[in-house]
Amino acid sequence: MSTFEVTRNAVIPAPAEDIFPLVNSFREWTKWSPWESVDPSMDRSYSGSDSGVGAKYAWSGNRKAGSGTMEIVDTTEPHSIKIRLEFTKPFKAVNPTVFTFTPASTGTQVTWTMTGENKGIGKLFALFMNMDKMVGTDFEKGLASLAGAVAQRKA
Repeated sequence: MSTFEVTRNAVIPAPAEDIFPLVNSFREWTKWSPWESVDPSMDRSYSGSDSGVGAKYAWSGNRKAGSGTMEIVDTTEPHSIKIRLEFTKPFKAVNPTVFTFTPASTGTQVTWTMTGENKGIGKLFALFMNMDKMVGTDFEKGLASLAGAVAQRKA
């Protein structure tokens, strides 16, 4: 069984206290998530807490968007957020995801990490697709959008 890890980080020119709420609430993800434009008519639902531990999000979209759920399982404000990410389509997978917020000289370094195992059809998929390149590009776009959302919030 092969495993993978995708990590990207960016320094956002704001304190962690300004960035954290945009990640700690799935309702805020529409402002910065790199996957929002993949299927603008995607079905979304929210349940559980509004933010923090117990907040849940489910989506179902076109073939490219797929479907799945996310749940915040641990948060230490304003330092880290742990998410249980489960894909149900196009193939089943559970990918633990973590955001960390570390003070930097010009703001906050936000690190976004997703881990997983290549099993079943995912193992075959991994032979042809580089998860780091594929998902890493999305993480880079997302972090840039997160920086923009923080700036817009402060304006």
